[in-house]
Amino acid sequence: MKKFFSLITALVIVLSVGLLPVYAEEDGIFSQETIEYYENLGLQGTVLNVYNWGEYIDDEEVDVISQFERLTGCDVNYTTFESNENMYSKLSGGGVSYDIIIPSDYMVERLMAEGMLLPLDYNNIPNYNKYFDGEKYGHLVENGISDYAVIYNVGTTILIYNKNYVKEEPTSWSVLWDEQYKGKVLMFNNPRDTFAIAQFILGQSINTTDPADWDAAAELLFEQRQKVKPEYVMDEVFVKMESGEYALATYYAGDYELMVENNPDLGFALPKEGVNTFYDAMCIPSASQNKKGAEAFINFMMEPEIALANAEYIYYATPNKAVLENDEYSLADSEAVYPENLTNAQEFHNLPIDTLQYMNTLWMKVKGENDTQGLYFGFFSVIILVVIIIIINIIKKTKMKKYYNV
Repeated sequence: MKKFFSLITALVIVLSVGLLPVYAEEDGIFSQETIEYYENLGLQGTVLNVYNWGEYIDDEEVDVISQFERLTGCDVNYTTFESNENMYSKLSGGGVSYDIIIPSDYMVERLMAEGMLLPLDYNNIPNYNKYFDGEKYGHLVENGISDYAVIYNVGTTILIYNKNYVKEEPTSWSVLWDEQYKGKVLMFNNPRDTFAIAQFILGQSINTTDPADWDAAAELLFEQRQKVKPEYVMDEVFVKMESGEYALATYYAGDYELMVENNPDLGFALPKEGVNTFYDAMCIPSASQNKKGAEAFINFMMEPEIALANAEYIYYATPNKAVLENDEYSLADSEAVYPENLTNAQEFHNLPIDTLQYMNTLWMKVKGENDTQGLYFGFFSVIILVVIIIIINIIKKTKMKKYYNV
């Protein structure tokens, strides 16, 4: 009988253990102190809605989202966007409620200006003071930006080229207009980054508010559209450049490092006209339903183990001191991720609403004017079809009248 009860007790213990969260200290990831900190936040049973860029968090080696859920007991709904503009449209359109978003610098400024972000309580983000490299990156979040945003990663735009097509390292963005690469060029599918390339070539500020500057940039981009017929892509660039079918692409430095692992024939260049340096930051939208969970998530993303996993997975420059000081960090010497002596680099800032509207109008023309002939052809095709139908009906009616001798 005692043996029976002993077996029952053992079974209950085994089943109970199976039902309890399996914490990461078993894998040596977090200390007991860290585990207890997140466990004691009282987030069990809550929900956190996270909206992030695609391919922008480790979901393999450490599986960041799963670790956060295990430590806090909070359920995470994780979705992704392809551009700042898409994210803004979703956020401003209402009908959705996110707790964490990760916009880029100029979009952070816009969201701040429009009252769409909540201020952060740094008492709930203790890792910020511990690990944020303010000496190196503090200037990026001046003028009140740090009240609403914590930098996640830092990067630059670069020119990626396929050495099988482009035999020498390009020195200028103008190579994207070279007709020998017709049908083999990939451009950003968002207006801010694409216009910036034309603005660099023209020697403009990428934050210009002069309509004449935007007109000139649009004209240059339309000229490119006529000459080389570029494709406008975002995350599709990975497959397209890794396949080896394209000669040139514009994208971000960290993503290049990921691409070259799958296609060693790729190279990168920092054009002489200049590049855009940027940051992406973790913010809490004003419609958030779980601010406490959101601040816990920001703090968690700054844990040395998590920040290292993300930095190794994403391949962007990290502002986390613990990662930069870690000898196991493999990208510290990457020329693409941490370029030296950047010349003519510019940072995006928020633009006045009238400039943004004008840019978007021009952007639609840049992408659509080349299809004008197709639109005319379609229009006249419809007219011809209507005329044919009318003629057929007339013929039918004529035959019917003859048949009935009307």
